[in-house]
Amino acid sequence: MEFRAKIKLRDINPYVSVSPARAARIKAGWKRPMPVLVQVNGKPDPAWRINMMPAGDGGFYLYLDNGVRKASGTGVGDTVSVSIAFDSAYRSGPQHDMPPEFSLLLGVNPRAMTRWEGLPPSLRKEILRYLANLKSDAARQRNVERAIRVLGGAKERFLAREWN
Repeated sequence: MEFRAKIKLRDINPYVSVSPARAARIKAGWKRPMPVLVQVNGKPDPAWRINMMPAGDGGFYLYLDNGVRKASGTGVGDTVSVSIAFDSAYRSGPQHDMPPEFSLLLGVNPRAMTRWEGLPPSLRKEILRYLANLKSDAARQRNVERAIRVLGGAKERFLAREWN
């Protein structure tokens, strides 16, 4: 499916709204995060795998991370051509391995481990993907420590969310 839409901002997250009617044409009756393949203005090639997030009215938020916006040369406020297809190859569960330092710190922090195990699979997957895509060891270590702090109960921001 293709349509034109304006990139808006929700909190700090750039997104495109997908109406309930469009969502139903992509995958009728879907209520949870919807796995899709996305291109904005024909980029990136191949299409980027994203989970659209339910908006509560049958529509979805299609959050556009920096990789998609950079590949398409777009930003907040731009009207873009969006191509979306349901990702039938999607399988639940983490697509990235848990970094050893994250596993080690979870193992010595029972509260963080309990919270980790209680997170929805989609959020665990998002955290592992985020950690796997960090460019430097220093950034990975810093973010692993932040993840352990918020899972352990610290009140702080991580992954564009307020925790605790």
